Amino acid sequence: MKIRSFPIFLLTILPALSLFGQPTPQSLADAELPSLLGIYKDVHTHPELSGHEERTSAIIAKELRATGCQVTEHLGKYEKSDLKGYGVVGVMKNGDEPTVLVRTDMDALPVEEQTGLPYASKVVAKNDEGKDVHVMHACGHDAHISMFIGVVRALAKLKDQWHGTILFVAQPAEETGNGARALLRDGLYQTFGKPDFALGFHDKADMQTGHIGVTEGYTYANVDSVDVTVRGVGGHGAYPHKTKDPIMLAAEMINAWQTIASRENNPLDPIVVTVGSIHGGTKHNIIPDEVKMQLTVRTYKADVRERVLAAIDQIAKGIATAGGVPPERAPIIDVAKDQFTPATYNNPELTKRLIAVWKKSLGNENVEIVEPTMGGEDFSEYSLPDHSIPAVDFHVGAVDPEKIAQFKKEGKELPSLHSSKFAPVPEPTIRTGIVAMTAAVLELMKK
Repeated sequence: MKIRSFPIFLLTILPALSLFGQPTPQSLADAELPSLLGIYKDVHTHPELSGHEERTSAIIAKELRATGCQVTEHLGKYEKSDLKGYGVVGVMKNGDEPTVLVRTDMDALPVEEQTGLPYASKVVAKNDEGKDVHVMHACGHDAHISMFIGVVRALAKLKDQWHGTILFVAQPAEETGNGARALLRDGLYQTFGKPDFALGFHDKADMQTGHIGVTEGYTYANVDSVDVTVRGVGGHGAYPHKTKDPIMLAAEMINAWQTIASRENNPLDPIVVTVGSIHGGTKHNIIPDEVKMQLTVRTYKADVRERVLAAIDQIAKGIATAGGVPPERAPIIDVAKDQFTPATYNNPELTKRLIAVWKKSLGNENVEIVEPTMGGEDFSEYSLPDHSIPAVDFHVGAVDPEKIAQFKKEGKELPSLHSSKFAPVPEPTIRTGIVAMTAAVLELMKK
């Protein structure tokens, strides 16, 4: 009997199709892409600010119901009682154990889009202060939503390959750092059960499409917002000796705070103390009574965080005292507890396990081990403060490799997340996210 040679073109799709034609994450992602691109462009064109994700959450709830999920909407209790909860949870049951949480974020940013895309946002909305601001998906949450829906659809069609319960969580208010906490405060785990694993993803603005990246251990930092009011004794600019100049004191504090990293901290424990805002004075020749500063403080370890925050307080008050400021005019240091985002810790054992799976599903060359970042991500809340729920949050490449090469050649920086010019390349970014997340869930829930 004559054996015919295997058609060459089939060799290119074998990773996506089994020999028996069973669906795979790759084949399902390809099949869903046209529909998901429509959703992506719609969400991109209609972005919503943190805590106002009414339209977006309704789209996700509808898509979850279409796959047979049991859906609960309007979840989330914020410390500010006037904010509505737009969290959505879809429960897909195919047995009792294990339980895996898969999360997407939904909110956009107060940024005026300058991408030039035909589906660019032109939305203007009122922020929580009542001011009109432009709104844009400048962090790729629109791509996350599309990936998320693709994963839900894929896993609904792959039930013969997994067992257990999946909690599909669409989270509001990631950009303000309080959305995950609002869901947990509203009884997320009490109502739907504590998961055995938690998984998240985020597009990456300096990684090529088709690639994913992951960090073992700490991957995002603790983020604290600190408000400092430096109080002096104001007066005429011509007679500084008759005042206690808060601007001069603030300048000394800014420089001294940098010695926390260089002289008070173990150099192997990264920290960042950045003064992002400073306001004081009204006129050239007036020394004001006070200066207000806003700091962002980034750390990984809990004990390091406590020491850094204490050092900021100690340095500020010490400089004021040395400058002759009376005790009743000591600086006021306020750490905004409602804006704290804990560090994201990728469970090492789980990370190694998933890396092996991703190398099989995406190819060895498409899985990168990336450096941790001092950015923040409230996905960390789902693993709880003691990291007792093993969690992994991975990156999805979102940039055309040719664009990366061009910018590198020209010595220019790519548009970053939160840039008015950032937008992921939709098709390959969404496809890769679907394949990677679906493969991860199948590994953790395999029969």
